[in-house]
Amino acid sequence: MEWEDEAVVLSVRRHGEHGGIASLLTRSHGRHAGLVHGAQSKTHRGIAQPGNHVRAWWRGRLAEQLGTLRLEVLQAHAGAALDDPARLAALSAACALAELVLPERQPHPGAFAALEALLTALAADSWPSVYVHWELALLRDLGFGLDLSVCAATGQTSDLGFVSPKTGRAVSRVAAGPWKDKLLVLPRFLVEGGEGDAADIRHGLMLTGFFLDRHVLAAHNLAMPSARIRLVDRFRA
Repeated sequence: MEWEDEAVVLSVRRHGEHGGIASLLTRSHGRHAGLVHGAQSKTHRGIAQPGNHVRAWWRGRLAEQLGTLRLEVLQAHAGAALDDPARLAALSAACALAELVLPERQPHPGAFAALEALLTALAADSWPSVYVHWELALLRDLGFGLDLSVCAATGQTSDLGFVSPKTGRAVSRVAAGPWKDKLLVLPRFLVEGGEGDAADIRHGLMLTGFFLDRHVLAAHNLAMPSARIRLVDRFRA
């Protein structure tokens, strides 16, 4: 059996002296692993790097086998981010989250498209806001999308400033009233578009992190990836 697909490299772990087992998020085949011969060699080391957008060829005798992978770089996002610790932190956090929470070999085209958009956006100054949108898209693709378009209490679509931790629905500032301390902050850029400042990004990451923990990680006794924790710490400074 074999297939060809676009993919993003999520992780690579050493296998033997020169090989590596790569985990990919593919466009059509979901999260998929395979053995990459020579992954640790000088010739191929720059290809199998987390964050790289690649063309992948997988082959195995049976569908359930690990199989082998051949990779060709389409866009070397990993190399482009090496000189910028903040962008590299975002790339590492996104790949670590996708590796941890997406089920193996189940198509998740929404998550793939969102990750691809984030990696492309790392070249722009707007990447922090795009990162928050990536985590919202990941939640949505896993079946836990948030409703940030209308107030759950009043039905109004303006002056939205909070999110209910129980329902994942937006709440207006007026409706929040005395309960606002028990609600999650909804950054303005998630409602009105555009970019957020450092405080907005921090609140956005707290929002997505809360629901990732509750609905995805806790259900499988998983902990938030350290790469994602380090990214959040950058916006706390």
